[in-house]
Amino acid sequence: MSIDIPRRRPGRAAAQRFLSALVPATALVAACPQAHACATCGCTLSSDAALGYTSLTGWRLSLEYDYINQDELRSGTRSVDSVPAGNELEHDTLNRYITAGVNYAPNSAWNFQLLVPYVVRSHSTYGEYDPDAPLPELSYSHSSSLGDLRLIANYQGFLDSREFGVQLGIKLPTGKYGTAIDFNAGPAAGTPVDASLQPGTGSTDVIVGTYYHHPVSLNFQLFASAQFQSALKHHMDQPGNDYRPGNSETGIIGVRYERDARWVPQLQLNLFHKSPDQGALADVQNTAGTVLYVSPGITVRVVEKLHAFGFVQIPAYSNLYGSQLFPRYTFSVGLSYAL
Repeated sequence: MSIDIPRRRPGRAAAQRFLSALVPATALVAACPQAHACATCGCTLSSDAALGYTSLTGWRLSLEYDYINQDELRSGTRSVDSVPAGNELEHDTLNRYITAGVNYAPNSAWNFQLLVPYVVRSHSTYGEYDPDAPLPELSYSHSSSLGDLRLIANYQGFLDSREFGVQLGIKLPTGKYGTAIDFNAGPAAGTPVDASLQPGTGSTDVIVGTYYHHPVSLNFQLFASAQFQSALKHHMDQPGNDYRPGNSETGIIGVRYERDARWVPQLQLNLFHKSPDQGALADVQNTAGTVLYVSPGITVRVVEKLHAFGFVQIPAYSNLYGSQLFPRYTFSVGLSYAL
């Protein structure tokens, strides 16, 4: 059986494929959103592992900054210089996410989290590629606005040690979506960028996950987590004007070195897969793939109740559907304060 994949309409910016809305993150995945700007470029760090899993009660505030510069064009498992004739040739997408979080744990078994992302994104594209003509002038877009909120509930009361937990959450369509953001310079000025380049997806998503952590010696702790996200309802659901983000799965395994509680280095392996976006406004050909990141980082106790962390994500493997802009690295820094 063959599957017909619609060609994208000329003049539209190519989808930022599947970064982030991890755009906005959860207790399992860092506070950066699962950016749908790139099919497989999402920030996939575990902020809970970065700060150390805890069963302490009370309130906690967090703030995280994530930087993802997609400046390398890739297809499949390799870097490419161009795209097939008639397809869009993108130049660069720079994503910066600032995510504020509030976490409340009424007891050692339950905790609830609200994540509020602010998305700053710049994008440039040449438009439709013609190998027989000079490259046209670049078109540019820039946006800064609220992204999609996430509400997450975690339960870890299965074991007395509180080492195993499950997660259920929802992503709400609070960010601008669809055709809200336009190009503001170049030949495409005044026309909307792709739905996947908007600050939000316009969908209500369910998030389910699980995690486990366990000390393996006096100084080392291993941890692992898995998460699945899927759109249950999408506002853009009219024929010819519909968009649904693809499902995504994230798997994380890592180790923390805890000899000195003031300085805790760690290493994470982050595997991310995303299915193609769907709908007339989706860039179906270029919004899916699989990526593996190697993510070294460190957590520092600044004062008694304030911790800071920093991580770099380095792509170790990518297999991207179609042609996508991809980051050569990403970095994340954050603060967490226990009230």
